[in-house]
Amino acid sequence: MSERPTSVLSSGTPAHVALPPKPAARGLVLFPDIMGLRQLFFDLCDRLATELDWAVAAIELWPGQESLPLDERLGRVGALDEARLMADAREAADLLDVDPVATLGFCMGGMLALKAASLDRFDRVVSCYGMVRLPDHWRSPSMTDPIDELRREDRSAAGKVLAVVGTADPYLPEQDVDDLEALGASILRYEGAEHGFIHDPSRPAHRPDDAADAWQRIEGWLEIAR
Repeated sequence: MSERPTSVLSSGTPAHVALPPKPAARGLVLFPDIMGLRQLFFDLCDRLATELDWAVAAIELWPGQESLPLDERLGRVGALDEARLMADAREAADLLDVDPVATLGFCMGGMLALKAASLDRFDRVVSCYGMVRLPDHWRSPSMTDPIDELRREDRSAAGKVLAVVGTADPYLPEQDVDDLEALGASILRYEGAEHGFIHDPSRPAHRPDDAADAWQRIEGWLEIAR
């Protein structure tokens, strides 16, 4: 079991890379949630590599600020540089030495996965409860609404983006989800699920049955794209 990041990108960003025991079936770059790279995601990368034969890289969202508590992170998202994050995602994809490469993210990482849909480097994108439009205090010149980026890129969501959402998620208003769907994204809705119901069993919002179903559908979505 991995207990620490295994690589450092040229930007200085830590990354965890997990490679399968045989030739990889596909690549995947993973954006963690707002709390960044930690054991939860080391284990997830290792599982996907072992069970699905995927080459997986997860990147740290807060390089040099890993000790920030949650309340400070919530207030500093707008200070992050989305251009640097996208460059890190590209470099992490190149580390995997396989094609195609998809991207997957959770919460804030799901929002970044939506942004990555505009990059040709990724053949498919899975956003688990990623914000379509940012809270006002997150919006800045270096951190913009994902839907605006998708609208600038001709049909970048169509056939490429799967958004997994809960209907009781306060960060994903129904109108935002509908607007994303109108751009061609596939939407997987879970009735009554709140924010963060899939990836972290320790969260009160976790729903085991829905999480198991979502993972099965996510894996299928990424498998058929190969």
